Amino acid sequence: MRRWTHWATSGDLGGLRLPSHDAGTGLAGEPIGRMRWGAPFVIDPLDAYRAGLVTNPNLVVLGAIGAGKSTAVKLLLHRALRRGRRAIVIDPKGEYGELARAVGGVRVALGRDGWCDPVGDDPAGRATLRQLLAVVIGRPLSDEEHLVLDEAWIATARLPGPRVRALAAALAPDLGGPADGRRSLALALRRLVRGDLAGIVDGPGSPASLDAPLVVFDLADAWGSAALVPTALAAVAAAQRMATVGGGYVVLDEAWALLDAPGAVDWLRASWKLARARGLSHVIVLHRAGDTTAVGDAGSAARARAEGLLAECETALVFAQPPDEARSLGRSMGLGALEVDLLGRLGRGEVLVRYGLHRSVVRLEPAPGEWVLVDTDGAMRADRGEGLGTMPR
Repeated sequence: MRRWTHWATSGDLGGLRLPSHDAGTGLAGEPIGRMRWGAPFVIDPLDAYRAGLVTNPNLVVLGAIGAGKSTAVKLLLHRALRRGRRAIVIDPKGEYGELARAVGGVRVALGRDGWCDPVGDDPAGRATLRQLLAVVIGRPLSDEEHLVLDEAWIATARLPGPRVRALAAALAPDLGGPADGRRSLALALRRLVRGDLAGIVDGPGSPASLDAPLVVFDLADAWGSAALVPTALAAVAAAQRMATVGGGYVVLDEAWALLDAPGAVDWLRASWKLARARGLSHVIVLHRAGDTTAVGDAGSAARARAEGLLAECETALVFAQPPDEARSLGRSMGLGALEVDLLGRLGRGEVLVRYGLHRSVVRLEPAPGEWVLVDTDGAMRADRGEGLGTMPR
């Protein structure tokens, strides 16, 4: 006969550094759904950090198309916004407009409705500009290009107007010069001001205001084009300049687009490390952990940095994964064999939530008034004669 000889609480398991399941977070607030044993489940990365459940407030959302990623992110944001927090969403597919309208936010189609300022005048802005120019050029900047940029930055320090515009004007005489660092930077800056990337980081009037409770940078016009990566990077950098009171969120949807850009992962990881000081929670949304395997060669430093970006998000919402992806994810996230097996059996709208040492299996439950906000496949359901109430994506 099997006899039970030991009892343990979730606190005991935490002390032993063992994961506990469906323990709940103990956080106050509106739940995003219910755990499998029926209790409401509340999650907020900023509150979890302040409560000591996790060591950083960053979050990764992983799942196949249609599993429920967008629903989870929108539920998280809607609850945070109703508590007075703020959020900026980098939205490559144009799926967050309804949420923005519902909460009094704004939607900005970069390059068409307005532009953003990721640079400013501080040293962090210069580092951001270096990365943005590397993305535009398609490789890391050379030593000569670094020197040219530093000299031009100092020379334009007191000029009025956006810094990118001033730098482009300062280096304009080098557009027809020899093929050196000055000419390559001049060409990249011209693309940002007058070329195919114009309207993203420079434009008429003032840059888009970040004062609304929710700002959605709609990148749908750039989807599938070479402009997507520099536009997304500029939007993320501009979002991180947001001054927050009580904490804020920067959501990067379809984040795979940035992972293979030259140096983008290094810049993102540096930003992740500053999240606590800035009062920000970065939310990165991917289809699968395998999105990081597209970065560099197996065993390369670039691949390791991309995988480290996910590992540094201590809170994770993981939706259904195919078996090979589940095994890979289990290794990188330290999941047990039963959890890896579970990832292949989760239904639509079910998610394995990892927060620190704890795990919970949660069924997402939008409130009745939230269905229209989280619904991303209404047109498909309408074509099948279905209405609201079906778990959205």
